[in-house]
Amino acid sequence: MKKIIKLSMITLAFSMVTACATSGDVENIQSQIDGLNAKVSQASSDAASAQSAASDAAARAQAAEDAANRAAQLAQDANSKLDSGFRRSMMK
Repeated sequence: MKKIIKLSMITLAFSMVTACATSGDVENIQSQIDGLNAKVSQASSDAASAQSAASDAAARAQAAEDAANRAAQLAQDANSKLDSGFRRSMMK
């Protein structure tokens, strides 16, 4: 009977030590998880900001392309008018 009690006490002491270490490990892991969650939130925010900036850049690029196309068309029209005027002056 005394052996059983001694073994039970040793087992109880060992399980208490193990439980404390496990509890500390769980707290450490929870701390790491919380840190990772914060980093994921920050990365998500950065990605949303980058996507917004990319959309803005695409809109500006499209506006610049439209302006360049209008300028090219105006230059072509002016060139045609000058050509036409030059030909008329050559015919006189």
